[in-house]
Amino acid sequence: MTQSNRTTDVRYENVSHVDDPTQWPKGLKKWTPRHLYNIGLYFSCCLLAVLTLPNTIWDQEIKQVTFIIGSLGIWRYGWWFTHAVRAFIYGKFVYPKMKKAGQEIWEKGWRPKHIHFMMTTYMEHREITEKVIRSMLTEIRDSGVPGTIWLGSSVRFDEDIVQDQLQREAQDLDVTLRIVRQNVSGKRAAIGLVLRAMSRKPVDKNDLVVFMDGDFILSRGAISRCMPLFNLYPNLQACTTDEEVICIGPRWIESWLKMRFAQRRLAMQSHALSNRVLTLTGRMSVFRANHLLKLEFIRLLEADHLNHWLWGDFRFLSGDDKSTWYYMLKNHSQMLYVPDALGYTVEVIEGSGMERMVQNFRRWSGNMLRNGTRATKLGPNNMPWFIWWCLVDQKISMWTMLLSPVLAICASFVQGGSYVIAYLIFIAISRMFLSLFLFAYSRQIQMSYPAILYLNQLINASVKVYCIFRLSKQKWSNRGNQSSKDGENYWLELYRNTMASWCTTIAVMALFIVTLHYAGFIETPSYQIIVDLLGGK
Repeated sequence: MTQSNRTTDVRYENVSHVDDPTQWPKGLKKWTPRHLYNIGLYFSCCLLAVLTLPNTIWDQEIKQVTFIIGSLGIWRYGWWFTHAVRAFIYGKFVYPKMKKAGQEIWEKGWRPKHIHFMMTTYMEHREITEKVIRSMLTEIRDSGVPGTIWLGSSVRFDEDIVQDQLQREAQDLDVTLRIVRQNVSGKRAAIGLVLRAMSRKPVDKNDLVVFMDGDFILSRGAISRCMPLFNLYPNLQACTTDEEVICIGPRWIESWLKMRFAQRRLAMQSHALSNRVLTLTGRMSVFRANHLLKLEFIRLLEADHLNHWLWGDFRFLSGDDKSTWYYMLKNHSQMLYVPDALGYTVEVIEGSGMERMVQNFRRWSGNMLRNGTRATKLGPNNMPWFIWWCLVDQKISMWTMLLSPVLAICASFVQGGSYVIAYLIFIAISRMFLSLFLFAYSRQIQMSYPAILYLNQLINASVKVYCIFRLSKQKWSNRGNQSSKDGENYWLELYRNTMASWCTTIAVMALFIVTLHYAGFIETPSYQIIVDLLGGK
């Protein structure tokens, strides 16, 4: 079987020199003179623009607009700073203590009885699959723990690659390959079938199960750094790890993904301070087998669904990581983030980079919206208060992000283009300050972060607003380019799509009207005006 729909000239030599995260430049080593010069020049240009370009932000007619934009900025940046402080506490004080205690247990000889790798793949590049399997074998060899690789596949092509790899490189290891051929399409079905097969075997409840995608390459020691934590904390049921990206595609997409992973590191460490995370990343997470073998968990993962007032009852296509997370959250299980356990996710971008970016946002935002409501309904009494508020903030932020550009555009009609210029200067300065925090969590300092960050926020908020009334619309470019199927009833689908468009229009109009009214651009109509419009006397 050939890979006619895949590129054949992909290279992965750039993995080797960044394989160990402990070797990444940190602290002052990252801030080279060239980077300091570029940042200083950036702020100097912003200051020069403030001093020389027309500034009308405090004019009497629109000072209310400036006040609102500033208030929103203080609120959002204050929330960002809160995450940064919490992430610093977790990364510098809390996790190092966990790591030290775990190393002591490891050095004394503690090991889990068995480790299971649950990997799903579909028509993956041979080069990627071989590197993924090799990284698994390295973890099994270094830890000295017997392992089983559970391969969820749907074609012989992937199975042959894995079998050949094990025959060549695993002769000295206590490792077993179990292939579970799926008879229903989709990643969720593949995982469900593997878990059902696993439940029929003598798997101990304290065995560790690694959920992995077929394009995720483990860094050396990634699993070994997670193992001792499950012995330290009896209530720990899952942990997720650090990620870096190997992007085969446009450079700007690579910068965007690296910025996203820097954001992820900051947010994950902040959340982990409350012994919870907001997702158990589907690329790679480590679980205690305790819950995974229960029918309730398996059914939720393979057939998770939502009953929506407009779209009826529909199954989730992707977002298996959100389903596993929701199960652990409602069962009051401890979840942690392990910042020095690293893996590389391989992103092959074919076609339009912007289209792929929007597709990813639709998938990520859709998964968040589909799961966020039911998780929020659990209430702050069933989870740490900070985690509950993070869930609430995810919904608020998509609206507040759109307020500032709306106000800036409206103010430009009153004051002309000078206000837009002032607003863009504000964006340039504020996003660079936010990027300074991200630089601390990024492997490299990239001057494109401020612009990419604002574009990321704007597109993400817009996609969320679009998705919130179209939760059943799902598309996933991986694993056979899956997409949700429309119903057979043409008129019902027409009604639902029309209603979704209507609701989106009303929501956006309400956002504009409330914003313009609060900013003083429009006044509340008087009772007499309403009567006159209705044709009354």
